[in-house]
Amino acid sequence: MADKQISLPAKLINGGIAGLIGVTCVFPIDLAKTRLQNQQNGQRMYTSMSDCLIKTIRSEGYFGMYRGAAVNLTLVTPEKAIKLAANDFFRQALSKDGKKLTLIKEMLAGCGAGTCQVIVTTPMEMLKIQLQDAGRLAAQKKLLASQGGLNGAAVESSSARPTAIAISKELLKSKGIAGLYKGLGATLLRDVPFSIIYFPLFANLNKLGQKTPEERSPFFVSFLAGCAAGSAAAVAVNPCDVIKTRLQSLQRGVNEDTYSGIIDCARKIWKIEGPAAFLKGAYCRALVIAPLFGIAQVIYFIGIGEYILRFLPSKRD
Repeated sequence: MADKQISLPAKLINGGIAGLIGVTCVFPIDLAKTRLQNQQNGQRMYTSMSDCLIKTIRSEGYFGMYRGAAVNLTLVTPEKAIKLAANDFFRQALSKDGKKLTLIKEMLAGCGAGTCQVIVTTPMEMLKIQLQDAGRLAAQKKLLASQGGLNGAAVESSSARPTAIAISKELLKSKGIAGLYKGLGATLLRDVPFSIIYFPLFANLNKLGQKTPEERSPFFVSFLAGCAAGSAAAVAVNPCDVIKTRLQSLQRGVNEDTYSGIIDCARKIWKIEGPAAFLKGAYCRALVIAPLFGIAQVIYFIGIGEYILRFLPSKRD
């Protein structure tokens, strides 16, 4: 397939629009994923994704499912723009005279994209996780208080809702910029393999819809290829996502373990909760990533960014 040359501004617009639409559609499922991954065997508040969402609506209202969405909607534009544009850049840099990329080179391009995106992904995920998990921690303390296991003052203090700005200020004040990048290693461990799997898989699945090498695949093929590649990559790296979520959580529930690093976290999860714990939230993550990347690839391949740029005044005018 001869890649269509798209300007960098168009790539950034495409990635940004795709991220905004995708996050708006699937954020409640992402919230359920975070809460399912963070709960440990000692204090299980939710039994499934649907149970989590129902309980969230009952205790926090409909908009409780969108706690942390503002952070994602703010930062998903640069994150998705960097990811898609970086992959395109590395694919073009690794291709010679327009020749087809080998699988190894496709994986290297994905590796480069995954590495670049963590600049934005790590602080975004750090803030989002605190906001998403706050409701679970508050509900857990209320349950323990009703059973006589916790005093009212502790419950009252947990009911205060944190904000992204307050969390950012506290982290910057106490730990500097490094505070926002807690879990950077775990984020790389998740996002680099994800991109190595996703981009080559998508490219090859998308080619199945081409009648000739010069033609672009139909709209629905790009969407389905993005969904299939996204869900497959998401499930494959879910163990890394569980570790990342645990490491980036600043607050713990009652009797929940703390971790000193990636190896310590993986060891404790395996020993205390068993291997199955590494797949917590896997189906939620697949449901989040599939439409997110399906939408992203459709918008990217349609080239909405190019249409928008046509209506903007140029320097020549």
